Parts: sequence; structure tokens; C-alpha cells
Amino acid sequence: MNEQSLDRLIDALLEGDQFRAFAEVDSLRNAGIDNNQIIINGIETAMGRLDAKCTLEQFNLLEIMLVGRAVMGVIKMLYPESPPVPTRETVIVASLEGDVHDLGKNIVKTIMTARGYRVIDCGKDCPVDKLLDTAVREEAAIISISGLITSVIPMVRQVIPMARARGLTKVKVLAGGAALKQASADILNVDYVADSVFDGIRFLEDGPKGEQ
Repeated sequence: MNEQSLDRLIDALLEGDQFRAFAEVDSLRNAGIDNNQIIINGIETAMGRLDAKCTLEQFNLLEIMLVGRAVMGVIKMLYPESPPVPTRETVIVASLEGDVHDLGKNIVKTIMTARGYRVIDCGKDCPVDKLLDTAVREEAAIISISGLITSVIPMVRQVIPMARARGLTKVKVLAGGAALKQASADILNVDYVADSVFDGIRFLEDGPKGEQ
């Protein structure tokens, strides 16, 4: 029944049906499914399918807007907007210049805020210089880059060298998103490539794949 509810949630999200998505989330939570699993097996699966359509250019702007509204509605349902007082490091999140997709970035921002991180959002289509200027100003410990398109990979590769040149010698750089998580950390020249926001948080708190 849980798999069927997850499938129904995915369908509701891809149809942009926010209220039906809320109902499916209620059903899943009543069945004992936690927020992490709803996001990983429901929301991220739906976003993966949307990403595939974007890659194939089988989409329209209205569809993306409706899916985005439904996804963020569910995220806010799971993590109500009453952010805790930050108790962890400062994280800078962004989609780099040329990438105007921000659903994944917004999910990272919401969940990391809920987990106690202080999150500064540089937005989408963000130049690397702006990203790093913000990291210096806010004394960030972490930079999280979300990428849907492969054309941003050369810019991702520049982030750590440019950060070091600005004196950010200890900042950790994470990458994720449909395009970036297909590459390795070595290829992207980052500290870690996360399969999901929770995988990224585990890396920050426990080391790669939860290993100490």
C-alpha cells in the first residue's frame, strides 16, 4: 500500500495537483512513512522524471511552475515554515550561471534550514564570483551547488580553486542535482557529490556514506 501511495504522490506532483499530493502525504505519514522517505522515494523520484523531460525538452513552462508549486507545498507541509534558530554552520546554496532551475536548490535550502543550518540562498543563474563573495562575507563553512544542466560543470570545477584564492581554505563544496550527481567528485573537483540532500547532510555530519 505504501508503494501505491508513493506512486500516487509522484503522479499528483507531476500533474501539479497540490491538494491531491497533500492527501497522499497524509496517507503515507499515517502509515508510518517518515519525511526522509517521502522526499527520497516520492519527491525526488518525481523531480527525476521531470528532469528527464526537461533534458528531452518535452515540457512547458506552465508544467514546471505547477510541479514546482506542488513540490514546495509538500516540502512546507513536511517542514513547516518556523525555522529553528540556527545551531550549525553557514551554508551557501546556489544554481550556477546558466542554470535557471531552482527546485532542487529550494529543497536543499528548506531541509538544511530545518536541520539547524544557517542557509544563505544565492539564487539561480548565479555567477561563481557572486557565490564566493557571499561565502567570504557570510563566513560560510559549506557551499552547496545544485545543477540540472551539464553546461555548468566547468564552473563547478572552478569553485574550490577560486575559493582557496579568496582565503576560504576550509570551506566544503558539495554538488548535487540531476546533471551533477552523474559525475564523480574528482571530475567536478568538489568534496562530495550527493545522491540526495540527506546524503549530503550525512557527509557533512558523519563522513561519506555515513562512515566515521
